[in-house]
Amino acid sequence: MTVKNEDHIPPGWDYNPSGWHDRIPILALAFIGTCIASYLTLYQFNILSNVWEPFFGKGSEKVLNSVVSKALPIPDGAIGAIAYLVDVATGIIGSNRRWRTMPWIVILFGIATGPLGLVSIVLVILQPVLFQSWCTLCLASATISVLMIGPAMDEMLASLQYLKRVKDSGNSVWRAFWGDKRELFYFSPGWMITAEPQMERSIFCFTLELQTKSKEIVFFTDALFDSQPKIV
Repeated sequence: MTVKNEDHIPPGWDYNPSGWHDRIPILALAFIGTCIASYLTLYQFNILSNVWEPFFGKGSEKVLNSVVSKALPIPDGAIGAIAYLVDVATGIIGSNRRWRTMPWIVILFGIATGPLGLVSIVLVILQPVLFQSWCTLCLASATISVLMIGPAMDEMLASLQYLKRVKDSGNSVWRAFWGDKRELFYFSPGWMITAEPQMERSIFCFTLELQTKSKEIVFFTDALFDSQPKIV
């Protein structure tokens, strides 16, 4: 018995938020964001003498050398690079069923993506307000962060809904959160599926064999009682 692709879709959804067609664009954006943030970090650590700025003159240098950018022990560019790397790592782990088989990684991915986008929005607002300057690559990085929020939040919502169904069914939410494959949970209407496809096949084969044996017993019984000697 094989689980069809549509059975990976969470109940009430019309698509699978853990599908690779949704995750690959996020991973591509996170990789680009990592490159941009790493480049800005090299400038903030004085490894590069200048930073690329095609539109705003010395705006990027002013923003990247501001008090806000250096408020923490490491520059904000380095924090952004680390955050994007976490997004890549947590976004690539797991299959297209991970919204129910690995809720912990999905929720971690959402936590890593959401706050990064909010921080990027705040930094963009601060650029003209505090520094009267703009930074092209900073704006590009912020745009990437914002674009990643929606898909990541959708997948996290699917995992949270799954955990709620587990709780309502009386099963262990803690084990489900860590993807314990020994548990049986409803994830699609009308189906009770294990996380192990091999176990699903075993249960199906056992049921089919039991049905076959039952039919053989009924047939043998009928033949036995129908084989009475004829009276001449």
